[in-house]
Order: sequence, then structure tokens, then C-alpha cells
Amino acid sequence: MSKDMRSGCPISLSLEIFGDRWTLLILRDIIFSGVRHFRELLNGSERISSNILAGRLTMLLERGFLTRSHDPAHRQKVVYSLTEQAIQLVPVFAQITVWGIQHLPVDQESAARGEVLAGGLPVWETFMDELRETHLGPQARRRPAPDAPTVTAQMQAACALARDHAGSS
Repeated sequence: MSKDMRSGCPISLSLEIFGDRWTLLILRDIIFSGVRHFRELLNGSERISSNILAGRLTMLLERGFLTRSHDPAHRQKVVYSLTEQAIQLVPVFAQITVWGIQHLPVDQESAARGEVLAGGLPVWETFMDELRETHLGPQARRRPAPDAPTVTAQMQAACALARDHAGSS
């Protein structure tokens, strides 16, 4: 065990990475909103400061949750991509989402996305494969793409429906 770690407890070790407010929110935005650039993350709804964002992105890169490459569409931008390690957090995010819907006053769009994620392991595995294809390449898929709408499309449609419903109320 490294001397900068408090214990060998998996919860304690995980909190060394995820114990601040911003790290999970950055990963949330990349996983669920498809944001891939610094400026997109900076303009998120939680209003993270640029120095905190830069620090968290550096930590996520160093810990192997993200990779960074030059954006072929814009020479001065970089693209952040999830690694397999980050993609495997989808069930954790799904469980937190479902718990939050049950116990907290969440907005309707988040609840709608959560309803899709409440489908359990088959939905999570399909979504993780979609993320693998987007972030790691089509060869990273573990199973063929289903003929049904993607989980991403289902979540986008559920959020749009919730937005429309809220707008008509």
C-alpha cells in the first residue's frame, strides 16, 4: 500500500479518487452528455472553475480514467476520451441515479434518464458498449450492437419528453 493512502479499504481508496464534488460530475458529463472538450465541461450547469477543472482532468488522466488526444477538427483543441476503467463506472452512476430519484428532489430530465438506467444490467452493458465504441473504437465492443434504439438515444428521447412535458405545464 502506498504511504499516501489512508488504508487498504476499497471504499477509502475509492474516496481518494471520487471524494470531491467535481470528479464524478466531470465523468458524468462525459458519460451521459457526451462532452469531450475542456470548454464544454467548463460551461456545465454546476459552473466549475477553470483551475479546478484543469486539476481534476489532470488527475483523471494520471489515474487512467481518461485519455487525451488532439481534435482532428480543431488543431488547438483536445478531446478527452473515457478508458475502460471509467466506462465500468456506469453501474455505479446508474445506482446513484436510481437512489437519488427515490430519495431526493431531482429534476424531471434527470429522473427520465434514470428511468432508462433503471433497466438494470442489460441496459448498463449495452450502454457501456456504446461508450466503448465512441471512446475506444468499434473493436472495443464486447457484443454486437442491438437492432433497437441505442441507450443514448433512449435517454435523449426520455429527457426531451420530460422537457416538453415541463414546458407545457
